Amino acid sequence: MRDIFFDLSVRSVRLNFLRSILASIGIVIGVVAISSMGMLGANMQLSVKQQLSSDVNTIMISSDVVRTTSTAGVPATSQGIDKSTLNDITNAAGQNQVIPIHRTNTQFTIGSTDGRGSIYGLNPNDITKFLTIAQGENLKGGDDALVGPNIASNFNMNIGSRIKIGQNNVSVTRPSVRVVGILAARGFASDGINTDNAIIVPDTWYTDHYGDKDVYDQVNVILQNIDTINQTEAAIDDKVNRRTEVVRISDASSRLSSISSTLGTITTFILAIGSISLVVAAVSIFNVMMMSVNERIQEIGILLSIGTEKSEVRRMFLYEAFILGIIGAGVGGIASLVIGYSVVSAMIGNTTYFFLPESILYVPYGMIIGVVVCVVSGLYPAWRASNMDPIDALRNE
Repeated sequence: MRDIFFDLSVRSVRLNFLRSILASIGIVIGVVAISSMGMLGANMQLSVKQQLSSDVNTIMISSDVVRTTSTAGVPATSQGIDKSTLNDITNAAGQNQVIPIHRTNTQFTIGSTDGRGSIYGLNPNDITKFLTIAQGENLKGGDDALVGPNIASNFNMNIGSRIKIGQNNVSVTRPSVRVVGILAARGFASDGINTDNAIIVPDTWYTDHYGDKDVYDQVNVILQNIDTINQTEAAIDDKVNRRTEVVRISDASSRLSSISSTLGTITTFILAIGSISLVVAAVSIFNVMMMSVNERIQEIGILLSIGTEKSEVRRMFLYEAFILGIIGAGVGGIASLVIGYSVVSAMIGNTTYFFLPESILYVPYGMIIGVVVCVVSGLYPAWRASNMDPIDALRNE
């Protein structure tokens, strides 16, 4: 059986079509804002999780302990893991791969253009254990170097290009390296080795120019069996930190939890910003509903005078708010798919995860919120209409 009050609501929307559409536009904008921002946040989280998961078999070991070292016979202090500690880590790691890493951040010059990035000193034999060379060949020693894809692209580099390392100072002759290979893109890596904007040099070249031959900034342990991660971490901790804490031990799972929490907070924040547009839409819907009530006072008076229940009058206006919400949410949901896809593609550069449930669910979420906002905005106008005095309403001109 058809609901006559629903038909009256549809008639009101049709008679005031332009006003209704303009009011629904606010809901469209709100749904698009919430859905697009939600999908952007979800795709960020999924992309980072995927990248972190690729290094889940790696244990990262670092140290803030300051040690006294000697470079060219001159005493100096440095932070890091010394050779004795490295030996303890290697013994505790058993058959797993142990990779000591030198690292610094410095300026470099390619041609006449300056840049800045990380310099990693690695044993050439360790490089292919966790990095992929997209072009060229691995380091052999001497002044060979591998560069990350971002540096290669930004500076239009080729195999054989030379890079001057260090600050651009005319009074100092800077050492240079020759590019023998370009690394594959790695993205955000959970093992602490972010090579996309980095230069990889042999560990011997690094220590010749930066010193600290037997002091390492980080040591990574690559596990043969991921199921032994807790056992290996415990063995390293017992061996190295037996008297006092010498090193800090972490793995991808702990970083993944921390980063996921941070990204979740960011997603919530950008959703809150998107929700502001729905507040504006709520005011617009409220205004339209109040106008609808004021224009139909005599109609309301007639309905109430012939015995129409107050709840039925309320329902009529809530139907109208619901129809506006459905129109806005429907258009907003379709627009969200198009705009959200464009935003994710532009901001992240990867739409692989766009249509996964974790991402696409933000569209129906946004639509539901849009409809609820409309109905809530119509509650007071509906209550006001149902509580009018029939006689006063019929007298209204």
